[in-house]
Amino acid sequence: MADLPIAAVVRIAKKSGAERVGSDAAAAIVAKAEDYIGALTKEANRLAQHAGRKTIKEEDVELAAKSA
Repeated sequence: MADLPIAAVVRIAKKSGAERVGSDAAAAIVAKAEDYIGALTKEANRLAQHAGRKTIKEEDVELAAKSA
């Protein structure tokens, strides 16, 4: 079961230029987005721990996004 709401993902896709998004495509986008968020969070968490923190900060996310 996906944690991201499919309707929100479809809305983002439409704002990005998609006229229509099939249900299978929306489910695939949700799965890939969740994979990306998971990987981004793992890397940001690693960076925070390296800095001696338990809290992920925006700078950790930005650095993690550059390395992804």
